[in-house]
Amino acid sequence: QVQLVESGGGLVQAGGSLRLSCAASGRTFRNYGMGWFRQAPGKERELVAAISWSGGSTYYVDSVKGRFTISRDNAKNTVYLQMNSLKPEDTAVYYCAASSMGGQVAVRDYEYNYWGQGTQVTVSS
Repeated sequence: QVQLVESGGGLVQAGGSLRLSCAASGRTFRNYGMGWFRQAPGKERELVAAISWSGGSTYYVDSVKGRFTISRDNAKNTVYLQMNSLKPEDTAVYYCAASSMGGQVAVRDYEYNYWGQGTQVTVSS
């Protein structure tokens, strides 16, 4: 079992930045690939960014490339999502998730085994 707790969400103006953190406990964090998903009201959940267990491979959805950066610190059992140049369309609940496909970057939600409770990000125009 892996427990995931997100933090760092909040209200920010367009153009601003936020850094989300996801602290993991339970089974060995470094064995898991990690992802950040988001879901806006009335929209399907989408994968925003993902990272392999080593941090050597990453994935970003096109809409955030060049603005968001996913990283992890296996010593601290934490994955981060640095979000810069935020736009109103980034407004959503952001979830972190852990995938047992640690050696690869998991890009589908069914490839993730554990989920956090989510943190709200609101970007005002």
